Amino acid sequence: MIDWTTWEEFKSSQKEIELPARAVAHIPVTIRYIDTGQGFKGTVLLMHGIPTWGYLYHAVIPLLAQAGYRVIAPDFLGHGWSDRRDRFDRSFQDQARMIIALLDSLQLDAVDVVGHDTGGAVALILAIEHQPRVNRLVITNSVCYDSFDDDMLDFGHPMRWKPRPVSDLIAALEESLAMGLSNPTRLTPEFCAGILAPWSSEAGKLSLIRNASALNANQTMALVDRHGSISAPTMILWGMDDPWQKSEDGMRLSNEIPGALFKPLIGASHWVQQDAPEEFTEALLEFLANAANRVVEGI
Repeated sequence: MIDWTTWEEFKSSQKEIELPARAVAHIPVTIRYIDTGQGFKGTVLLMHGIPTWGYLYHAVIPLLAQAGYRVIAPDFLGHGWSDRRDRFDRSFQDQARMIIALLDSLQLDAVDVVGHDTGGAVALILAIEHQPRVNRLVITNSVCYDSFDDDMLDFGHPMRWKPRPVSDLIAALEESLAMGLSNPTRLTPEFCAGILAPWSSEAGKLSLIRNASALNANQTMALVDRHGSISAPTMILWGMDDPWQKSEDGMRLSNEIPGALFKPLIGASHWVQQDAPEEFTEALLEFLANAANRVVEGI
């Protein structure tokens, strides 16, 4: 079984691929990603949000792989250890284009898609605009509608943050990590160090500023009229203590997506993959198994 004891070990397990010019941006971009597991039950794509990277799923990935899934967990453009140059957009649509280009490069026609935070918005785009690529859909504590965290939006103002030292940014992010966990014991030094590592430099600070500047409620509101067109079996998996992405939005989303299941995780907050990794994975595996059984039975 995979066992990453440090974030450095997780990073060293990532693969790297260069996506050609015009596949995502006007220039080639490099994407770092985890690719592990035999996949005899299928392939699960795990997408993080801001200000995290694939490491957010470090406790979940081994459990999914052990259950028989191939797991792909990329770092979005400008996030983690993927391309962070100040030369391309980082909108949700651009991230969705990156994911499609990555799947094409890996010769994956369709996958099970899990999206958290801004990755949830990307997952909705995939399920709406690239339906054949999404077998089953899980949205977890996602940005949707016009619910964007003011503190994260504030990071997107270059004149406020570019002059400030990296230490100020790290302090603000540390506070955010603590606010998004229900279980204080899960705020481990290793988790904090891992999530913060990509931003702990001037280049990392600038990349986070650019990522935050790409947050735009127009992108999520443009999806609302099309939530009802999603055809993939869907679960809305929500940490109920989330101070930013409220459960009411998750329940509204489940009502707008045909046949969607709303699954609450009691006693878990925004960083649910760290707060309750076993419960998160158990709910995910149960949903994937039940959805597969319904397909076999022709329901």
